[in-house]
Amino acid sequence: MQGIKLISMITASAALALSSHVFAETPPQAVKTAGDAAKGQQIATQVCAACHGADGNSMIPANPNLAGQHAEYIIKQLNNFKSQNGKPAERDSAVMSAMVAPLSDEDVRNVSAYYAQQKPKPGVANNKELAELGEKIYRGGNLETNVPACSSCHSPNGAGIPPVYPQLAGQHAEYSAGQLRAFRTEQRANDANKVMHVIATRMSEKEMEAVSEFISGLRK
Repeated sequence: MQGIKLISMITASAALALSSHVFAETPPQAVKTAGDAAKGQQIATQVCAACHGADGNSMIPANPNLAGQHAEYIIKQLNNFKSQNGKPAERDSAVMSAMVAPLSDEDVRNVSAYYAQQKPKPGVANNKELAELGEKIYRGGNLETNVPACSSCHSPNGAGIPPVYPQLAGQHAEYSAGQLRAFRTEQRANDANKVMHVIATRMSEKEMEAVSEFISGLRK
């Protein structure tokens, strides 16, 4: 029964994402996510480049690549690192909270627009055996433990479904595995309907590492 409920949640969430994608194709001013990439580049150079790379291709495996990521998704994550109306930030990171605190809403849109326009560098999975296991889970899930296929929300090629589901293709394995662990423990809890938390609690440590390894070599 729980497996059926999870599948229903994922189906509904995916449908919402597709519906949102339709609205995302309306004129930028209508959805208030359009930013000035040129101004965003200035912010990226001054604030973000040391950890995420000047072009969004991070050289640090623990930090995510941002190049080509959906602007709407980046905007949400940056805002989630901010304390809003006196309430604690939805995502807990002393470093990121300090970085985004001075950024205005316009700054957030601008830097997100800049990174969304950058070209991600192709990644490579270093552990072939682990990546093969990861591909099975990514594309087919694990029926025995009711883990759904990652591709159902993040797309077969890892491009994601904007604005809800992020691009995963080429993401650092270390970062991806760390996020899955954070979802499992709810150290990160800004996922809609706790879908990622539920999925992560059903994954073994090896499965998390395997999926992350496969993702690192996945190309759009």
